[in-house]
Amino acid sequence: QVQLVESGGGLVQAGNSLRLSCAASGRTFSTYAMGWFRQAPGKEREFVAAINWSPGSTYYADSVKGRFTISRDNVKNTVYLQMNSLKPEDTAVYYCAADRWGDGATGAQHYEYWGQGTQVTVSS
Repeated sequence: QVQLVESGGGLVQAGNSLRLSCAASGRTFSTYAMGWFRQAPGKEREFVAAINWSPGSTYYADSVKGRFTISRDNVKNTVYLQMNSLKPEDTAVYYCAADRWGDGATGAQHYEYWGQGTQVTVSS
């Protein structure tokens, strides 16, 4: 069982940055691929970024490539999402998710554990 708690969301102006964090419980964090997804009002949940369990390869949605960076700290049991050059269309609730022995899948169905989400609002 893994519990995930996101933090770092907030209200920012377009062009600014935010860093989201997702803290995981348990001793097996390093064996999980971690993903970030987001859901805007009236839209389906969509893949944002993922990092596999080893050796830490990363994957990004085309809409965030070059602006967002996912990373992990296996000592702190935390995954991060650095978001730069934010746009109003990045406004959504952001969720982190965990997939045991995963390879960084982009489909939400591959992830067994989910956090409660953190709101990111980007004003124009």
